[in-house]
Amino acid sequence: MAALNNCSFINSSSQYDCKFNEDFKYVLLPVSYGIVFLIGLVLNVIALYSMLFRIKHWSPNTIYMINLTVCDTLYILTLPFLIYYYADKDDWHFTEAFCKLIRFLFYTNLYGSILFLSCISIHRFLGICHPVRSMQWVNAHRARFVSVIIWVIVLIFQAPVLYFSRTTDKVCYDTTSQELFNYFVVYSSFISLILFVIPFAFVLVCNGLMVRKLIQPSTIGGATSNRSKQKSVKMIVIVLLVFILCFLPFHLTRSLYYIFRYVKVNCTLLEGCNIAYKVTRPLASANSCLDPILYFLVGQGFRRKQSKNLKQSQRSEESKCLSTPL
Repeated sequence: MAALNNCSFINSSSQYDCKFNEDFKYVLLPVSYGIVFLIGLVLNVIALYSMLFRIKHWSPNTIYMINLTVCDTLYILTLPFLIYYYADKDDWHFTEAFCKLIRFLFYTNLYGSILFLSCISIHRFLGICHPVRSMQWVNAHRARFVSVIIWVIVLIFQAPVLYFSRTTDKVCYDTTSQELFNYFVVYSSFISLILFVIPFAFVLVCNGLMVRKLIQPSTIGGATSNRSKQKSVKMIVIVLLVFILCFLPFHLTRSLYYIFRYVKVNCTLLEGCNIAYKVTRPLASANSCLDPILYFLVGQGFRRKQSKNLKQSQRSEESKCLSTPL
């Protein structure tokens, strides 16, 4: 298999033939995906085992964490096939149907992770900024319902990948064939907006409001309250790191590469975007190693501590009312 990636753009007047030297990806992607596979699989299996077999009563946060871990695990299980594919220099030894399935699972679980991370942030936001109301809004039954809705949404929106993914000359495209590329750009842009930009906006707003709430002085809860605040800060940092370091560069460089390829810019600029896109793809996979840290640092006890702090606050208010002279 040649080390050059040929991209031919044809318009009414001329033909553009851009040839990219992509030798670097045949080392970068197998090595990075291999590291993510080993570390991510171990961390996610440990986290999933702990949540399924060591926690008797699942809180809404635990339900979202279980679904997030399932997404990451399924995502990781697609990596060995991609490792083999890129290590063999874009030589796909399997069927076209299996290529479609691998690409479908890859992106389905990627966007599933994004949405479940967003749910965790919204859940934390409600518990911190609206503790009384959240007791009525948030429960395990609703968290299960929301999780089902997320899976349905992701599966429906990613279904076109099964159509766009193609194999040509033993190349399993992560985009589509040249004749369908213009349609694929529209679809990819829509998916990025719906399943990344909007959730990312919610995460930024929720985490910003949580930070404002957490820096306010509080006399309720003492050391317990301080520990809860520390865990909340850790959660905010991890979620923002995942979005800013893993998801944002991937979506930004991919969108630029697709758009520049769509409008047929010069080959030098297009090759630079292509390199940037390939370099950021391992970053998108690295979220599978960071997500389990949320469980290990925050875990099931967060909601119980929030409930305990809320009850302490309510008792304090009641005692003030009783001690106030009529």
